[in-house]
Amino acid sequence: MNGSRNKPSQTVGKGKADADSCSETNIRDRKSGGGMLKKLKSRRSQADKWPVVTEDELRALGRDISPDSVLGLRTVTEDYLCKLEDNIYNIDFTRFKIRDLETGTVLFEIAKPPNSGPVESEDETGDLDISAGRFVRYQFTPAFLKLRTVGATVEFTVGDRPINSFRMIERHYFQGRLLKNFDFDFGFCIPNSRNTCEHIYEFPQLPDDLIRQMVEHPYETRSDSFYFVDNKLIMHNKADYAYNGGL
Repeated sequence: MNGSRNKPSQTVGKGKADADSCSETNIRDRKSGGGMLKKLKSRRSQADKWPVVTEDELRALGRDISPDSVLGLRTVTEDYLCKLEDNIYNIDFTRFKIRDLETGTVLFEIAKPPNSGPVESEDETGDLDISAGRFVRYQFTPAFLKLRTVGATVEFTVGDRPINSFRMIERHYFQGRLLKNFDFDFGFCIPNSRNTCEHIYEFPQLPDDLIRQMVEHPYETRSDSFYFVDNKLIMHNKADYAYNGGL
């Protein structure tokens, strides 16, 4: 485990749901404050379609890690596959909101303070955690695992370079077993822009025995989120999840 996993940079009560069966769809709705909100659904994906690859094999690729590469992973990574400085486009996520799309209930919302710098944290030895801001720990109630459709709205800014083919692949695991794969296309982003989109996660009901195990084993549900521009990995974030809130 790396330092950021031993001491998460943030612990919050929000999270992500499932959508292997979603089609790739981009829908634009007008935001209440003006402008357009892009709604994104996950590409169709079959986990067993891709040749199996290990974390060590991906690391040997250096800066040539592509979307097809990470789709071959069968277990969560133990460390990050790229460096903070690989984000040469200065992409910065500034706001996050999650809601139950069936009821419209906002389950969580957080925003980065204006003009704030990078989050810094120290581990128990006092050393700076260089992965600060790339790992988050989430806690939910068991009811979260029974939601059917969830929308996760993200707001992000970009630097002075245009961004082509911005794509995120998010993979969730429980005790080493791949549970979910999400694959979203953000599209093109103009330089120095602020962008807002909502990822639509649709998922079938999980088996009761699996829900029970996930509730009984907090933080053994883990995820990798890989971000690509022009099919090259530029950002890698990690998270773990507990579903025993309120118990």
